[in-house]
Amino acid sequence: MKKTSTRLADGRELIYYDLRDDTVRDAVDRRPLERTHTTSEIRRDPLLGDQVAIASHRQGRTYHPPADQCPLCPTKGDRLSEIPDSSYDVVVFENRFPSLAGDSGRCEVVCFTSDHDASFASLTEEQAGLVLDAWTDRTSELSHLPAVEQVFCFENRGEEIGVTLGHPHGQIYAYPFTTPRTALMLRSLAAHKEATGGENLFDAVLARELADERVVLESEHWVAFVPYAAHWPYEVHLYPKHRVPDLLGLDEAARSEFPQVYLELLRRFDRIFGEGEPPTPYIAAWHQAPFGTLEEFDGVTRDDFALHLELFTIRRTSGKLKFLAGSESGMSVFINDVPPERAAERLREVAS
Repeated sequence: MKKTSTRLADGRELIYYDLRDDTVRDAVDRRPLERTHTTSEIRRDPLLGDQVAIASHRQGRTYHPPADQCPLCPTKGDRLSEIPDSSYDVVVFENRFPSLAGDSGRCEVVCFTSDHDASFASLTEEQAGLVLDAWTDRTSELSHLPAVEQVFCFENRGEEIGVTLGHPHGQIYAYPFTTPRTALMLRSLAAHKEATGGENLFDAVLARELADERVVLESEHWVAFVPYAAHWPYEVHLYPKHRVPDLLGLDEAARSEFPQVYLELLRRFDRIFGEGEPPTPYIAAWHQAPFGTLEEFDGVTRDDFALHLELFTIRRTSGKLKFLAGSESGMSVFINDVPPERAAERLREVAS
């Protein structure tokens, strides 16, 4: 992998990740952009104890542009985009409309390919491996920023999810706090460790799932399963078999095998609802240990956390979505319409 860092016309950082070491990236952003000004602010809810990002500048962000005006496609002649070069393998750049900025963290966009009509599932294993390298590199770099406590790499796919740009891409949020969902996991880790005299909860969950009927696919270094208490109609958790706290901890064997496993999982997702159905909307989310202090979680260290990816769709059956209505949105109590065992069975049925 070759990494080349440059600056866009408004001062934002852009980084090319290339498969070839001899690739030259010297294109200049020719757009007449002024420096970006953001109003991101973190406010704490005193009753729930969580944080809310207030980012009013995002109201003006790009919204469903025509394909020939996509800002994530490479620059072609006089059609200027966020990527100055005429081609690229993988690109990461600072979001022009970030939810988090400055002392409130950082937001980045990850473009998986220059092909506007592609998807992550259509990438080659080599391309998918390069995306993993980019995620890992950004996790490392962002973790050293003074304001950053947790790094979250994710992909939103599909208009039903709320995606406003059709080009295959994901995002990275670098939070200045430990996110509520991760904090819940850490509290459960601490409680289980104390109650069992030191047993790791992630290890116990993984052992249980490996012995049950909800395993979707398994390789030498990875296992994907529908969790016992899945929140979403079709939800898969992907774990490396050797517990590591973050992407940086993956060894070469696991890294080499990841593209094959993950691409197969995504392709199965697109086949869940049968032939002729539109691509399955999904969220793919990497869960990594925070880089800040874990003192509030008694007895838990970063090494107790288990890196894993959670992949789920909001489509519950052909042509129907799972809406987060009163119980889910009002009380955070999910009601799942598809038994996890049946979801796992379906995902095994649609194997390549």
